[in-house]
Amino acid sequence: FMTVTAYGADDGLMTGIREKIEDLEALFSVTREDSEIYALNNTGHTGLSDDTLTLMTRALEICRLTGGALDISVYPVVRAWGFTTGEYRVPEQTEIDALLADVGYESIELDGNEARLSEGMMVDLGSIAKGYTGDVLAAMLKDGGVSSALMDLGGNIQTVGMRPDGEKWRVGVQDPFGDSYVGVLSIADKAAVTSGGYERYFIADDGTRYCHIIDPATGRPAQSGIASVTVTAESGTYCDGLSTSLFIMGVDDALDYWRAHSDEFDAILMDENGTVYVTDGIADRCSLLEDRKMQVVH
Repeated sequence: FMTVTAYGADDGLMTGIREKIEDLEALFSVTREDSEIYALNNTGHTGLSDDTLTLMTRALEICRLTGGALDISVYPVVRAWGFTTGEYRVPEQTEIDALLADVGYESIELDGNEARLSEGMMVDLGSIAKGYTGDVLAAMLKDGGVSSALMDLGGNIQTVGMRPDGEKWRVGVQDPFGDSYVGVLSIADKAAVTSGGYERYFIADDGTRYCHIIDPATGRPAQSGIASVTVTAESGTYCDGLSTSLFIMGVDDALDYWRAHSDEFDAILMDENGTVYVTDGIADRCSLLEDRKMQVVH
């Protein structure tokens, strides 16, 4: 579900917001046969609209920044595990290896508004599309005179300004081990996006649990020791792509990445032992429940 609450917006602006969400879905969907991504995957080349080109360009930037922890060309592997179809299965290693031969964002070519893929390659922008949508909608709302808004785009939180009462928005951080919250993060005019293996997963016949976040290096569901990652920054696009990337990296590499880019984002990480790591840029805006201990990262 997507919910947009904009204080002071008129019906025309909100209708435009809904239509923009539907338009972007029509462009980015990997399964709709009339989408640009579907055309690209099934022909190997296609012209892109400005929105799809912007999203593709930004996605490739994050792929490069994270050293391939995010790789938008891993889609055939994700599909082989059944996460796009709901027909879950554990592929044989030989099948995974064959699919990984065609994975590699470096082979995606952009020339003007034209995109081209290597033979056998397919892409999926789902790991970053909701974040981009949040950025687009926030700009539309601001252009429409809205100075206070909250968007929940399928779990991606995007805020415009402060709450109407002048206080920051309070965003609950889900507990990956239960139905409650780990704590609350206060933000204003920023996005907050969480990635974790606790919402989309399946359990194989042997009892093994497999999450939907695929590590492009192995072609298998990520086993990084992280239970969830919440990223907050001005750009929802960056938050969306980065939360997936940090989840795949694991705690140590994720925190090293933050230290190298601490002026761009902040994060809350929880490992599989329940330890909560909070980067110092948001330590004063993050309150955990009493039974949780915060480890501030500098």
